[in-house]
Amino acid sequence: SVASAVVRCKDNLEVFVHISTSEVYGTAVEVPMSEMHPLNPTTPYASAKCAADRLVYSYIITYEIPGIILRPFNNYGPRQHLEKVIPRFIVRALKNKPLIIHGTGENTRDWTFVTDCCEAIDGVINAPKEKVIGQIFNIGTGKEVSIKEIAQFVKKFTDSSSPIQHISDRPGQVKRHISNNQKIQNVINWQPCISFEEGLKKTIEWYKKHPEWWEDMDWMLNLPYKTWNGHDFWL
Repeated sequence: SVASAVVRCKDNLEVFVHISTSEVYGTAVEVPMSEMHPLNPTTPYASAKCAADRLVYSYIITYEIPGIILRPFNNYGPRQHLEKVIPRFIVRALKNKPLIIHGTGENTRDWTFVTDCCEAIDGVINAPKEKVIGQIFNIGTGKEVSIKEIAQFVKKFTDSSSPIQHISDRPGQVKRHISNNQKIQNVINWQPCISFEEGLKKTIEWYKKHPEWWEDMDWMLNLPYKTWNGHDFWL
């Protein structure tokens, strides 16, 4: 494994950065969610990420590898694949197709624009090593936006006639995510610069200007939606 290779090479390594995810937390028990929030992954993806997160942490403690664990909250921005909710909404809105929401759409996430996330990662990598090695950092804005609000913003910013359509909820759906980003702010003086509405407008403009990039991925718009009872919902 990569972690085992890091152990073998640790004397020649400055730092090993593991990109985990906020999904390891599951639904928020308390908000905002700090790095000390309980880990309760609710999907196979989140469970696999949690296992990797804890494996790297165990190597930091046991083998003293120069590791850092980063837990980004939901990223979005240009070039994101269409199976993700924001680009899927954007492309469907540009085609005036229905925007499909699982459940009520009241579920919230902490949406972080991709350049803000990259700057946070770069800041951690280039920070004084004694401040960051062995640490876990959230990367998020500290603000929440619901799926329903995103659909409404996308319709507004694209001037789309797409209807918003609700279907059954997905299994393992996280209900609420909001990061506590005080630790990374205090340690490396990072904070997000792009508001959600600004980032969404930038993302929409990119997809408008680059239809050649996503038209070949149009098949992703026709993937079935998995509902809570295991049934596929085809568009």
